[in-house]
Amino acid sequence: PPPHDTRPHLAGKFDDSSLMKSFGKAGVGAFPSPGGVAADTARQYGVIPLGATDEVRERFYAISTERRVRHPAVAAVTERARTELFV
Repeated sequence: PPPHDTRPHLAGKFDDSSLMKSFGKAGVGAFPSPGGVAADTARQYGVIPLGATDEVRERFYAISTERRVRHPAVAAVTERARTELFV
């Protein structure tokens, strides 16, 4: 059986996260959202968090033609992502 004896019913499959969240806002079902934006998502879509997990990971990539990041703005974004997203 699934963890916690849950048996979810698949209401839709989405490539567009905004559309998925709109379905959730309409009461069709639950949807995943990164913890770092949970409060913003709850406020924007009028939903409530059901829980959190540390078992799901998401990867972010910065792709550059240069071996070293030289542009100050790109370096700042990359460094902030390292310190805030990977805590």
